Amino acid sequence: MRSVEEIKAPIAHELKEFETRFKASMKSKTPLLNRITHYIVKRKGKQMRPMFVMLSAKMFGPIAEPTYTAASLIELLHTATLVHDDVVDDAYQRRGFFSLNALWKNKIAVLVGDYLLSQGLLLSVKQQEFNLLGIMSQAVKEMSEGELLQIEKARNLNFSEDIYYDIIRQKTASLIAACCNAGAASVGVNGTTAASMTTFGEKVGMAFQIKDDLFDYGNDPGIGKPTGIDIKERKLTLPLIHTLNKVDPKERKRIVKIVKHYNEDRKKVQSVIDTVIEAGGISYAEEKMMAYRNEAMEILKEFPENECRDSLEGLLNYTIERKK
Repeated sequence: MRSVEEIKAPIAHELKEFETRFKASMKSKTPLLNRITHYIVKRKGKQMRPMFVMLSAKMFGPIAEPTYTAASLIELLHTATLVHDDVVDDAYQRRGFFSLNALWKNKIAVLVGDYLLSQGLLLSVKQQEFNLLGIMSQAVKEMSEGELLQIEKARNLNFSEDIYYDIIRQKTASLIAACCNAGAASVGVNGTTAASMTTFGEKVGMAFQIKDDLFDYGNDPGIGKPTGIDIKERKLTLPLIHTLNKVDPKERKRIVKIVKHYNEDRKKVQSVIDTVIEAGGISYAEEKMMAYRNEAMEILKEFPENECRDSLEGLLNYTIERKK
C-alpha cells in the first residue's frame, strides 16, 4: 500500500496553499471562536477529502482559484457536520482527542458548527462559485437524510441490504462523490466527465463505509475504534445484516435481543461478533467492498494516465487497506 505522503506528492504544493487558505477561512473577530477553530485545525486528520478534490482537478488540468474554493468549502462543511455529529451522538472523543462538546459543551459546539457552515456559504458566494455551492449543498442534504433514515430504520433492526446501501450512499458516499465532482468541475471539465467523477467518488465512498463496518469485527490493535462499538450503538453494519438474513429465526431473534437490550454486555456482544464471523458476514462484506473498489477503478481507467490518476488509484486502495 502506498503511503499517504506518496499519494499526496503530485499535489503537495497545492495542499500547503490550501491549508493556508483554509485557516484564513475560519478566522473570526471573536476570541473564543478563534481558540476553538485553532484547536480544530491542529487536530485535522489526513485531509482525504481535500486530496480527492485536488487530485480530481489536477488530473484534468492546472489547479486554479475555483479548486481552492472547492477544497475549502468541502472541508468547512465536512468539519461542521463532524462537530454536529459529536453532539448528536454524545461523543466525547474524535481521533483520540476530546471533541468540541466535551471541552466547550453542546451549545458552543452547535454554534461553532453553524459558524463553519456559514463560512462555507459565504466563501462560495464571495467567489461566485454557485455551481460548487450547489454540489456541496446537495451533499449536505443527502448526508442529513441518510443519518435520519438510519435512525428511523435502526429502531426495529430490520432494514434490508438495499436500504443499507441507500443509507451509506447518502451519509458517506455523497460527500466523497461531491469532492470528485467539485474538483473536476473546478477546472472546467464537461458534464459527462464530471458525472463520471461523481460516480467514481460514490463508489469509493461505498467501499470506504464498508471498510468502516469491518473495523467493528477486527482483532487488530491498530484499528481506529474498539471492536463491537457499532453493535453497542445499535448500528446495523453490512456483516451483521448479512448474518441476520442468513441465520435461522431463533438465532436471528437471539442476535436482535442482544443488540437491542444487552449491547453493553461484553460477552454477549462478543458472541454476536463470533456468529457474524461464522456466518460469513466478514467475507461477504469484503467481497462487496472489493466490488465497489473494482467498479471505481474501471471508471478511473477511462481517463488519461498521469501522476494524479495514479494517486487517485492509490487513494482508492488506501480507503480499503487502511488500519483506521
